[in-house]
Amino acid sequence: MADTLEFNEIYQEVKGSMNDGRLRLSRQGVIFKNSKTGKVDNIQASELAEGVWRRVALGHGLKLLTKNGHVYKYDGFRESEFDKLSDFFKAHYRLELAEKDLCVKGWNWGTVRFGGQLLSFDIGEQPVFEIPLSNVSQCTTGKNEVTLEFHQNDDAEVSLMEVRFYVPPTQEDGVDPVEAFAQNVLSKADVIQATGDAICIFRELQCLTPRGRYDIRIYPTFLHLHGKTFDYKIPYTTVLRLFLLPHKDQRQMFFVISLDPPIKQGQTRYHFLILLFSKDEDISLTLNMNEEEVEKRFEGRLTKNMSGSLYEMVSRVMKALVNRKITVPGNFQGHSGAQCITCSYKASSGLLYPLERGFIYVHKPPVHIRFDEISFVNFARGTTTTRSFDFEIETKQGTQYTFSSIEREEYGKLFDFVNAKKLNIKNRGLKEGMKQSYDEYADSDEDQHDAYLERMKEEGKIREENANDSSDGSGEETDESFNPGEEDDDVAEEFDSNASASSSSGDGDSDRDEKKPAKKAKIVKDRKPRKKQVESKKGKDPNAPKRPMSAYMLWLNANREKIKSDHPGISITDLSKKAGELWKAMSKEKKEEWDRKAEDARRDYEKAMKEYSVGSKSESAKAERSKKKKKKQEKQMKGKAEKKGASSKSLSSTKSPAKNMSESFKSKEFVSSDESSSGENKKEDSEEEGVASLPPSSEESASGSD
Repeated sequence: MADTLEFNEIYQEVKGSMNDGRLRLSRQGVIFKNSKTGKVDNIQASELAEGVWRRVALGHGLKLLTKNGHVYKYDGFRESEFDKLSDFFKAHYRLELAEKDLCVKGWNWGTVRFGGQLLSFDIGEQPVFEIPLSNVSQCTTGKNEVTLEFHQNDDAEVSLMEVRFYVPPTQEDGVDPVEAFAQNVLSKADVIQATGDAICIFRELQCLTPRGRYDIRIYPTFLHLHGKTFDYKIPYTTVLRLFLLPHKDQRQMFFVISLDPPIKQGQTRYHFLILLFSKDEDISLTLNMNEEEVEKRFEGRLTKNMSGSLYEMVSRVMKALVNRKITVPGNFQGHSGAQCITCSYKASSGLLYPLERGFIYVHKPPVHIRFDEISFVNFARGTTTTRSFDFEIETKQGTQYTFSSIEREEYGKLFDFVNAKKLNIKNRGLKEGMKQSYDEYADSDEDQHDAYLERMKEEGKIREENANDSSDGSGEETDESFNPGEEDDDVAEEFDSNASASSSSGDGDSDRDEKKPAKKAKIVKDRKPRKKQVESKKGKDPNAPKRPMSAYMLWLNANREKIKSDHPGISITDLSKKAGELWKAMSKEKKEEWDRKAEDARRDYEKAMKEYSVGSKSESAKAERSKKKKKKQEKQMKGKAEKKGASSKSLSSTKSPAKNMSESFKSKEFVSSDESSSGENKKEDSEEEGVASLPPSSEESASGSD
């Protein structure tokens, strides 16, 4: 048999609320960890007195009773897990896991039994319901009635306010059954009564949440905050954690008390009680107990007379009464040497403390995030300035916390801390690059330093060096390294210097001058086709068939007027929302009718598109043929005009042969035809030069044949 049993998705019943978590059974005992708060309940194996298996709302449940009377209830087990649990209890705890079902007869008359901290209402041998007396906040009596009132739990959807028991009178003299019933309840109930003297009182302490100055009175079982407007009574059983955090200025201290359930003021819930102390403030404290009582109760953790800093006295007293450890910052140190980081959360500025097992932010609103509930963290670039970054935390429940405006000098320290704690980092690749930029920033004292601009400058220098190293004959230049304004200035200066330079140095300067205009002309020539490509855009054909509407749009067009008549004065936005609701609520059969219509419209569209594509192809072919025919006619007209020009030139050449030697003309065999190309035109130009060099006699014979 395995030494441990582990169960996920187990629910613990606490004041009517089912808190999910994980349950682990081992040789040493039973451990339950709350997934929401991280609170751990540890029941030693030697303390277990009884185990009960029964059917409950969430399947099957396990009820554990301890020797000191505490009751723990866990739900969410499967029926098949009973044998495994029963064998484990026998082997390791030497207990029989009893099966007891609740009575479901619905009777309201039975017997009340008190066992430890549990009140059980039974019919026969079967329990109907059970009430943990620690949940009772008040007990009042009547003639033959006892009324129990209960502590409320904000997490519970439905809360039980009170229960009334009718207690019949008995014939025994001297014993009042109602008073006996009430005394049994009050002996175990968690009733907060400020009776007797306080152990000690701290006067006028500054409290950040809830805000104000409060007198804190320390009682054996609860804490009493007394202010000018409000009073709060905080049982020590609701204290979850204690934190002692140094302020960044090293002159003040925060003392944080985490509460579950929180204290309430109207609709406001305070999950954290935050006190602010000055380190210079001292106090001498005397406990309202004799030395023997102090020694017996606190076992040397407190003494009757104490003196020291105020924050030390408050933290020592709270630690002794609550019996919980005080959490302080670990080995983290920020850029300035402080154990916290200045940042903003939501609209307020505060301090983020990296702890050994989590993060805590103070103070408005206070936030505590444990490492085991973090899914991943993310380092993001600041949204307003490059001198800061954001630190994002996302929990496994999907809640995201963003701490913004953190100075970039804190990045290295925070990254090393997160990496050492082995938290999952979302953008690890990006962050490595960010860490390098942080090292560069550390050497810069400029207020406005743009890393992106510096990187662009470096890349520009590399491109210029590559351009200078390239050979002059390659003829390839990058557009980025070309600056027309600078080129013109350099060329002009060199021409000015050549005017006064000697002939020996003029040759080298002229070579440089010839290269620069060539480079300029080539780059301008390469850019021309780009502009043409940008300017050419295709328009949408207005004759193309329109796309078919969806089933929803067909239904909306048919029912739009009906919706308007049913809701007069409705706006377009509200009409769309209402239509969406009606369509969503429509039955599947009615929607199928509109789906068929949409399918028919789609088929018609596809048919029209086929016809349109065939028609558009024939029209484009016709347009292409007409365009070619028109172009051919234009070329023929151009050829006739050139023939007339050539004949007129040949006539004029007979009259003035001397003038004809310096002018060129086109004879019949060199007149361009309809299919002449640009390559043939170049050939004709070269041949015209040969014709121009012929003697006048040959020219006259050519014109005569024409």
